[in-house]
Amino acid sequence: RRAEGHDERLREEPRATMTNSTAPLAGIRILEVGTMLAGPYATMMLADLGAEVIKIEPPDGEISRQVGDSYFASLNRNKRSVCLDLTSAEGQAELGALVAQSHALLVNMKPSVIRRLGLTYEALRRHNERIVCVALTGYGLDGGDDPAFDYVIQAATGIAALTGDPDGPPTLPGYSSADNSTGLTAALGLLAMIVSGRGGQVDVSLRDVMLSQLNYRASAWLNDGVEPRRLPYGAHSYYVPAQLFPTADGYLALFITHDGFWRTFAAEAGIDGFPTMAERAARRSEVLDVVTGALAADTALGWEKRLRPLGIPAAAVRTLPEALADTPEAVVTAGEFRLVRSPIQVTGYEPDYLPPPALDRRATRQSS
Repeated sequence: RRAEGHDERLREEPRATMTNSTAPLAGIRILEVGTMLAGPYATMMLADLGAEVIKIEPPDGEISRQVGDSYFASLNRNKRSVCLDLTSAEGQAELGALVAQSHALLVNMKPSVIRRLGLTYEALRRHNERIVCVALTGYGLDGGDDPAFDYVIQAATGIAALTGDPDGPPTLPGYSSADNSTGLTAALGLLAMIVSGRGGQVDVSLRDVMLSQLNYRASAWLNDGVEPRRLPYGAHSYYVPAQLFPTADGYLALFITHDGFWRTFAAEAGIDGFPTMAERAARRSEVLDVVTGALAADTALGWEKRLRPLGIPAAAVRTLPEALADTPEAVVTAGEFRLVRSPIQVTGYEPDYLPPPALDRRATRQSS
């Protein structure tokens, strides 16, 4: 009866994401036992596309609530919350009832915790043979419980060693690239299994995702023996010029990937010579000196305004506040929060951006 009460309460609450018949994932119910970033980001992307996402939280709430309201909102809009004590028999019974009526369950915890709480396909298939269970871990469900936070994974997989100035220390990106990338990969695996019509286990690890994202770097080493190395200003390993450049005011990202781009850029910048990419790669230092000298004649924003109409990939380096100010259409309102919209734009569908769910402890009181 407690499980039925949960389902009744869920049915009574507004389902803005479910009433929009144009939502690509309308009618899909996903359970999330997520913490912090990777798992919640995965399910938020799915909720933005119209899936009904039920966030299963412990009695005291998911730990990221302690970070701050805006942090929690940035990862948990468009969801609903149910408090369950999964260490109790009552909590497990309610979990089973929810699984029986859901398409997928996504969890990001240590493998031992995932198994102890019965959050695998083998443990849950008795409730629903077609349930899709997705596990996000550091090193895989069979990879052990070694700590695997975003920055640790970036260090372990070569990301940090590839980032920064060659004469400086290894550098980490200014955001959680491993967690976000793993969340998106997990969402892809979840959808693939739902489309297949079969239940089963999906296993996605931060380590494997980041190694995969080093694709051409890894291939160059594995097949050609070319060891990755850092270059000044984040320069590309082959394309020249393709990096950041100082200008009269600010820095410009310039990315010349073929000879047509170079001809157009060189004409605008007043540069002669180096007509082929092979020559520019072989004479990298000379090219960079010439380009740096030419770009010093104008500001980063000035070059951006001159080069973009010519089809040249170039952008002035902006701060995040500047970037958001330049793209107001990317900011949406979810309750009292202003957030960045879903990056997936579907013709004829606009998400109903709802605020993150409040913590509902009614279930805990019923079970106690």
